[in-house]
Amino acid sequence: MSVAELKARHVAATETVNSLRERLQQKRLLLLDTDDLIEVVAVAGYAKAHGKSSVSFGATDLVCCRTLQGHTGKVYSLDWTPEKNRIVSASQDGRLIVWNALTSQKTHAIKLPCAWVMTCAFSPTGQFVACGGLDSVCSIFNLNSPSDKDGNLPESKMLSGHKGYVSSCQYVPDEDTHLITSSGDHTCVLWDITTGLRTSVFGGEFQSGHTADVLSVSINGSNSRMFVSGSCDSTARLWDTRVASRAVRTFHGHEGDVNTVKFFPDGNRFGTGSDDGTCRLFDIRTGHQLQEYYQQHSDDEVRHVTSIAFSISGRLLFAGYSNGDCYVWDTLLAQVVLNLGSLQNSHESRISCLGLSADGSALCTGSYDTNLKIWAFGGHRKVI
Repeated sequence: MSVAELKARHVAATETVNSLRERLQQKRLLLLDTDDLIEVVAVAGYAKAHGKSSVSFGATDLVCCRTLQGHTGKVYSLDWTPEKNRIVSASQDGRLIVWNALTSQKTHAIKLPCAWVMTCAFSPTGQFVACGGLDSVCSIFNLNSPSDKDGNLPESKMLSGHKGYVSSCQYVPDEDTHLITSSGDHTCVLWDITTGLRTSVFGGEFQSGHTADVLSVSINGSNSRMFVSGSCDSTARLWDTRVASRAVRTFHGHEGDVNTVKFFPDGNRFGTGSDDGTCRLFDIRTGHQLQEYYQQHSDDEVRHVTSIAFSISGRLLFAGYSNGDCYVWDTLLAQVVLNLGSLQNSHESRISCLGLSADGSALCTGSYDTNLKIWAFGGHRKVI
């Protein structure tokens, strides 16, 4: 067979694969139209039919009470401690900073071995912080350890095993000894921090795993054996840590990278945010999409969703966007009730990360403008 014939066959095979992919995408869209879309309409319709009104928010109901300044590079990630008064942030400047959220004071500034950090997380007790990035390693720091001669906090453990960047990490609730990471190597890993070894690998060679970089993980607060992951393959997948060989369920619907995933407070649903500009709410029991959150803009430009968080009750969804907007969504009616990006003292650049304090009384946002901001519920409004 000649080279020309081989090239012709390769072109034909490529066209066939692309055609099959397009047909598969159309089939998925049809399924969404007949099942998930009906359920989405039903949720909003039921709420409206029973007199549910949208949550009312004024410009003084959620106000910026503090700006945390100290990073000299883009802020990529943040996390709150369970006791609500401390925040850890990771930045392009190659440092982790631990903040006292009540005073805005820095309690730790940790210089990292690799400056290209992408994620950070507090342990349940607040004694440890974990971080990861382009060095493909998840580093653990004990905040109670003494600093070295140069004033830096030494690593207490290095979790090495990923073959791609570490995009996200989260401690298993109520345990300082186990955490889950996601990676550009298409896998998620459950780690035993005590031994530094991988307990389970999710995806990779398994057919039910992600087929592209995994960008985010969220562990179910009601059942810590279950977690969800979001990926550049436009899907989210539900996993059971006891069965690493296959995903429990795969969730379709997005048309872009799934940048962020977060479990709903009841543990039966989870939210996603994507480069396609939408947030979505899925039910882990049925696999159906329950709701879609999308704000049409006059310029038709798509604002990528970078990070999401739910209020304590789940009635509100906070979503950060690539243009600096931060929408507060009514999850029941799929309506925007407030845009923090339009308020005074808002960020000047992309919202890269956000998170709610454990008691739900404050929201923290991080941005490419190098700052973090703490937003508190003002007036007599109670946490929703």
